Amino acid sequence: PFEERERGAQEVQSDLTTRLAGVSGLRINAFNMPSIPGASPDLPIKFVVSGTGSYELLFQVAQDIERKARESGLFVYAESELRFDKPEVRLDIDRDKAAQLGIDVAAIGSTLSTFLNENESSRLSLDSRSYEVILQLEREYRLSADMLDTYYLRTGSGELVPLSAVVSQARENRPNKLTEFQQLNSATVGALMAPGVSLGQGIAWFEETGRSLLPAGFRADYVGQSRQFMTEGNVLLFTFLFSFVLIFLVLAAQFESFSDPLTVLVSVPLSVCGALVPLALGMATMNIYTQVGLLTLIGLISKHGILIVDFANRQQEIRDAGAVDAVIEAASVRLRPILMTTAAMVFGVMPLLFASGAGAQARVSIGIVITFGMLVGTLFTLFVVPVIYSYVARRHVRMVDDQVVRKRDLS
Repeated sequence: PFEERERGAQEVQSDLTTRLAGVSGLRINAFNMPSIPGASPDLPIKFVVSGTGSYELLFQVAQDIERKARESGLFVYAESELRFDKPEVRLDIDRDKAAQLGIDVAAIGSTLSTFLNENESSRLSLDSRSYEVILQLEREYRLSADMLDTYYLRTGSGELVPLSAVVSQARENRPNKLTEFQQLNSATVGALMAPGVSLGQGIAWFEETGRSLLPAGFRADYVGQSRQFMTEGNVLLFTFLFSFVLIFLVLAAQFESFSDPLTVLVSVPLSVCGALVPLALGMATMNIYTQVGLLTLIGLISKHGILIVDFANRQQEIRDAGAVDAVIEAASVRLRPILMTTAAMVFGVMPLLFASGAGAQARVSIGIVITFGMLVGTLFTLFVVPVIYSYVARRHVRMVDDQVVRKRDLS
């Protein structure tokens, strides 16, 4: 049961990765199961280095970034997908000597292909079943490159000569795969954050340190979760700007003024800053849940400003009061509704602040943002909005005399 667990999934994941990293000859990493069905687990940060340089140079750059990432202390696991660790045997044919012996180069390739490949040469039907027929040497003659010395070729005169007479071999390490990103040679460095390190902090390290290690002619990009994070970061900014403009236009139509909506919305950026304070203190991270909380906060704080500005406008129209007197009266009269709204919202999200169990971190993130944002936003609404109103509010003429004249005309 979840309540009996002493450690979270991320702590267990990081602990396993750290312990298993000491096993020589193995590259091990532990993953959380993906929340989306069908998605495969992968490292959250994928930093792609691409350019027109050689793969050998890309390998050196990727190794430097991987080493710096391990030394930073922000990551429990970092690896480069470009690795020169695949042993290969390269065969070089002495074409001059092969021509002297009357051996065709194509015959050399055909002989090696017949001895070593695993292609299907034919099929055998037996007892209503079909079986593949693969023609190759026995396994004991294919275990080592030294076995090439036991292979023989027939010369033009009909004699048998060892393969090593016309073929030399060299052992080297080659990459397991060569990748391209946007039609450029590329190498990907993956990383897993340490406990307490958010995805945004990890990406910020790669943006600052990772990019500084790139030589001239190379560029960096992201794939996977990190690319989605970078894309959604821009979408979040656009969403906030769009919501801000939308609220401004609606209020401008309601108040028939452009100054009153500005007065109402002046407390929104201040309340958002207050909501970001616990994030800066490490109490939560910027994720989809905190973003939802920030969007909710914009509407709630705007309501406080509307209460004060609308009441102050009515005071000017009914009592023919000045802007300062009207807004002081509005702040005094609307104090109780504003505080009641704030208290109701704060106490309403208290269960989110003290949530426990599976998925509690998501609920806690929303609760923290709304609570701090409402408290700070309410404070600024009561003190900053009246000051701004006294300077930018337009004059609202008294409407009582006009209403009396209209009644007389109707009578």
